[in-house]
Amino acid sequence: MTALREPPIRPEYVLPLRPVAGAGAIQTANGVRPRSSPLNNLGWLRKPAILLVIAVLWEAAARWFGNDLLLPGAWQTAQAFVEGVRSGELVGFVAVSLAVLTQGFLLGVGASFLLTWLAVSSRLGRELIDTLTSMFNPLPAIALLPLALLWFGLGKGSLLMVLVHSVVWPLTLNASAGFRAVPETLRMAGRNYGLGGLRMVLQILIPAALPSILSGLKIGWAFAWRTLIAAELVFGSTSGQGGLGWYIFQSRNELFTDKVFAGLATVILIGLAIEHFVFQTLERVTVRRWGMQR
Repeated sequence: MTALREPPIRPEYVLPLRPVAGAGAIQTANGVRPRSSPLNNLGWLRKPAILLVIAVLWEAAARWFGNDLLLPGAWQTAQAFVEGVRSGELVGFVAVSLAVLTQGFLLGVGASFLLTWLAVSSRLGRELIDTLTSMFNPLPAIALLPLALLWFGLGKGSLLMVLVHSVVWPLTLNASAGFRAVPETLRMAGRNYGLGGLRMVLQILIPAALPSILSGLKIGWAFAWRTLIAAELVFGSTSGQGGLGWYIFQSRNELFTDKVFAGLATVILIGLAIEHFVFQTLERVTVRRWGMQR
């Protein structure tokens, strides 16, 4: 019999990492990492730069069109905006709209949390909320305005009804989906630490479902804001006090197109401010800090 021969031992070697060709990488002690672009360090400047480019293109298009009544330029709109703020006219309309929006949004959030609790507490509640969201989430809130006017008349009640409708269903849908997506291992870990009931909800379920809840809040806010402006455009002032939508509608009737664009720009600026100072700050101190969102 021939003796079994040991297989040859393959020599081991290590290939050193080579830097990427060009100036797109930096050699470090841990290897090679991509060189960061100078624009990556100027994140605060990118969005204003985008807005500036849009304003320049807008001004160029208005000058090429040559009709201030149909398309005022960005500079003319900025002058109308500054004049409205200086005189206090635009500020008053914005204050009325934001006051109504805050009340309707908070009412919608409270109702949504109650519906979400019902959806996650039992199978019957989940099926009920699934049915209700399937029925009412596709229904535009502005379509309920004639019914709201019939029930509550020309007043704040009509606006609050359509605002609550625009907030409650998308938030309930996102929040309930977030709670259902919480892994069972997290629930088991919470039970191992002796958590249960309200402590389980506050310390395990809500932090795990917070990305979905924040998405629902942002969607509900956007729906409520545009629903409010549309409702104010339809029936104007509320109890003798006009909102931003009424300012736009009134300026259109008086053929102040620059004021119309100033009102629309105010709607956009308020949306950008809420997104940056409220929602992005909330995401930065919660889900991004916890490593749950990039």
